[in-house]
Amino acid sequence: MKSAPLILYGIHPVEEALAAGRREIFQLYVSPRPSNRIKRITARAAASRGISVDTLSADRLQALSGTPSHQGICARVGDFPFSDIGPLLSPAGSGLVLVLDGLQDPRNVGALIRTAVCAGVDGIILPKNRSATVTPTVAMASAGAVEHVRMVRVTNISRTLNQFKSAGMWAVGLVPSVDQSIFDADLSGPLALVVGSEEKGVRPLVQKNCDFLVSIPQQGRIDSLNVSVAGAVALYEACRQRQVARG
Repeated sequence: MKSAPLILYGIHPVEEALAAGRREIFQLYVSPRPSNRIKRITARAAASRGISVDTLSADRLQALSGTPSHQGICARVGDFPFSDIGPLLSPAGSGLVLVLDGLQDPRNVGALIRTAVCAGVDGIILPKNRSATVTPTVAMASAGAVEHVRMVRVTNISRTLNQFKSAGMWAVGLVPSVDQSIFDADLSGPLALVVGSEEKGVRPLVQKNCDFLVSIPQQGRIDSLNVSVAGAVALYEACRQRQVARG
């Protein structure tokens, strides 16, 4: 049974959901004085998909979306289309997968999704339980990037890492303090990069199922990076090494 429709809000999330065409969009809602960009979005939606547009006051848009950060546009949409893991176990593509081990903050999840899409990952793994999932807040924090990437929900991260390893990929955990620097590790091959939760990091059992662990060296008095920043550093180090390997 399908759940109740969701309300996406913000220019980027709505625009990218329309562009990706992966989930149902039932209705658009805009402010009485929409920007030219919003006018273009609604015109394309009406012309290409027959989506109707209602005009609502700013207060009603805020009530509908639950936030003042709606940017003058909302969309009533269907469920997010999660994917199967099968295609991520294939050697095709970039050979880079991001695994999120129990992140709770939707803004961190959204920021990591945005970075991962920019880095060209094949997909992103989320646990089904004790984790943020794809919500309108995540879509907003990802600037709509979540609409363009394969998102997979799994019941067991450790078992999933073993699937990746059986498919010929390395499972690498990003943790705060181990001797191996991410800049010295070989990240140029097929890789599942594991990033842990804001509070607990990568869980011990998940660490045990990684092929190796890496840290980001830090020089200042603050001994930790925000998880979305740390994940971005790791993803782009993997990208850099791939470019070097390709020559």
